Amino acid sequence: MKPEAQDTTALLQAWAGGDQAAFDALMPRVYADLRRLAGRFMQGENPGGTMQATALVHELYLRLVDVKHVDWQGRTHFFAMCAHLMRRILLDRARRRMAGKRGGRLVMLPLERIPDLGAAKDRQLIAIDDALNALAALDARKGKIVELRYFGGLSIEETALMLHVSKETVARDWRFAKSWLLRQISGARTAPAPTSPPAQTELT
Repeated sequence: MKPEAQDTTALLQAWAGGDQAAFDALMPRVYADLRRLAGRFMQGENPGGTMQATALVHELYLRLVDVKHVDWQGRTHFFAMCAHLMRRILLDRARRRMAGKRGGRLVMLPLERIPDLGAAKDRQLIAIDDALNALAALDARKGKIVELRYFGGLSIEETALMLHVSKETVARDWRFAKSWLLRQISGARTAPAPTSPPAQTELT
């Protein structure tokens, strides 16, 4: 483990133990990385949008203050949690806007690929979240892989480490989950339960 990662892990563990000073020391250390992560989420937002990357990090900070009793496994675990919280922030915002609009009915969109989260419109963003929740209800591991890989930006190797499975398992589940989600989002009437295909099957 790199010294920087060791220091971050030590601060995370101290924070989990109730040391608020450790949290205060942690945030400047990870701010630049959180800003880049937020920028990824916010790609494609309208220039006049009400929430930009800096504001997203600030909102994340407010939510992290209330995070308690997490058994932090290291830097990767922390950024995966931050990605999850950023996703929830943007979804809460999208749902509030939808609730305030007349005719805010969700529509299934004919997508060629899963779009970048930051560029998604409110209906599209909520449709992605609903599809991911459906996947997670059927197969929790595949849902977690999508969250870590797609929303958190983790590599295959980092995701495997987080979930304590092999890289091959993550790669296979990732291919299958993307295909399943695309069928859901594109409005397919039926989609097979996300059970893993035989190892030799190549999904596109």
